[in-house]
Amino acid sequence: MDDDDLEEDFGPSKSEIKRKMLARQDLAKTLSELSSDAIKSLPVDEQLKDKLLETHKIKTFGAIKRHTLYLGKLMRAYDDDEVNAIQERLDALQGVNKAEIAKFHYLERLRDDLVLSDSHLTLFIKDHPLIDVQELRTLIRNARKEKEQNKPPKSYREIFQLLKTLDL
Repeated sequence: MDDDDLEEDFGPSKSEIKRKMLARQDLAKTLSELSSDAIKSLPVDEQLKDKLLETHKIKTFGAIKRHTLYLGKLMRAYDDDEVNAIQERLDALQGVNKAEIAKFHYLERLRDDLVLSDSHLTLFIKDHPLIDVQELRTLIRNARKEKEQNKPPKSYREIFQLLKTLDL
């Protein structure tokens, strides 16, 4: 007998399986505490989304506990890659993803600079020649008017959305 025969792969141990199960149950509990809009944005199937949304209707402690266990059972159907994608989305929703927050702050500053001065716009156009210059100029002009007239900042928000679509 070789050493290769002795080192067979028996798969994950019972303890490892239990740790994964409990981790998914904890993840399901955390997901169930999110707002309904956040739950709808999760990369999960419709059945799990519906069950997560039902959690808000349950009031008694025992029922919540049973429902959480059921959510954990549903989560076991997902493989590790799917669970990682769900965890990444949860992190982004909870603000753990620092890079995403930093990018948003950068885009907000960029938008403010573009609305504030035309010299920033000229530099931005030079750095990003593929942008629709006409649309950007129109949005900036409208944002300035909205600010002058104390109107809701619709164009101001649209500038942010336009910048967000760029790969900056």
